[in-house]
Amino acid sequence: MIAPFRFKRLNDQFLLINDIGKYCCLDSAVFKSLVLDRLDHNSEVYKLLEKEGFVFEDSEELFAERVKYDLRMAKSYLFAATSLHIFVVTNFCNSQCLYCQAESGSFNNKKMMTRDTAEKAVRIALQSPQNILDFEFQGGEPLSNYEIIKHIILYTEAHKGNKIVHFNLVSNLTLMNEEMMDFFCEHKVSISTSIDGDKVVHDYNRPLPSKKSAYDIQKNKIDELKRRQIPCSAIETTTRKTLYRYCELVDTYVSLGLDTVFIRPLTPLGNAKTAWSRIGYQAEEFLEFYEYSLKYIIELNKKGIFVREGHANIFLTKILKGYGMNYMELRSPCGAAVGQMAYYYDGNVFTCDEARMLHEMGDSTFCIGNVEEQSY
Repeated sequence: MIAPFRFKRLNDQFLLINDIGKYCCLDSAVFKSLVLDRLDHNSEVYKLLEKEGFVFEDSEELFAERVKYDLRMAKSYLFAATSLHIFVVTNFCNSQCLYCQAESGSFNNKKMMTRDTAEKAVRIALQSPQNILDFEFQGGEPLSNYEIIKHIILYTEAHKGNKIVHFNLVSNLTLMNEEMMDFFCEHKVSISTSIDGDKVVHDYNRPLPSKKSAYDIQKNKIDELKRRQIPCSAIETTTRKTLYRYCELVDTYVSLGLDTVFIRPLTPLGNAKTAWSRIGYQAEEFLEFYEYSLKYIIELNKKGIFVREGHANIFLTKILKGYGMNYMELRSPCGAAVGQMAYYYDGNVFTCDEARMLHEMGDSTFCIGNVEEQSY
């Protein structure tokens, strides 16, 4: 019998993949014989397909018994409790990104998480049965509420018991100073920033009210973080201006010493939804951009320049190794609530960071409680 699998034509062959992380390529004639159940069961290709879980001779119960260990490994993250806890310490941002989801663009309207709310959020997060936790700080621009980030880290370290807690900051880096770097270095805080392309694209997508170059500031801060050996990575958000500058995008990451380019499509939330006609695009346009970018990355690797695309790395790990990396958005089922939670500055708790962005647009469907009222 034929087991479940997915397939796609690649030139004159078909690529087959299945849920236990196995894959194979068949020519058109063999693939046709397979789907019509006319393949010789004694042939070498049939034996290979059986070994990799694409066909089976025994009962469905025995087949399930045979593949359960592979499936368990592929879905191992389902055995973990909620491990990622996002602290949105402010809605304010000092940048004016074209696709921003923050509510405020002015210091007169900034809203900050208080110490009391922060401590209650930490206490809930530490109730997770998971022994290893990730605490991530987001905004707006979280460094505009640096004192609360500092307090959360020190409070967590004083109350975590036997748990291991990793800290990560998502920031545009423009408010980063020497004191912050010293503290983050001491407490092993990893940094993630946004680099949307070369200077032309980045400053277009993410302008500063001061009219200074956000790209130049971030480049200098990344260099300093690397000098201090503070782990630093970056993600990219694709706008219409990026679509024809894939070489410049990848070359920028290489020049900054960043070995992973995380190419992301634009999400129609907040300002991005309002400005979609100017900065948005069709799904097919993004896929074409992604394909060109990935091909360019492969060419650079062939020349000895190591750089990888983040999503491709996750997909290929699933296909080639049968292991589903614990990346919340690409899990199946996704990591909302069961893998991550987000604590907003006002104490509201959401299934994920995207859920609180949806809340800012008036849809609170995925608000699951408040630190003032509920326990973990």
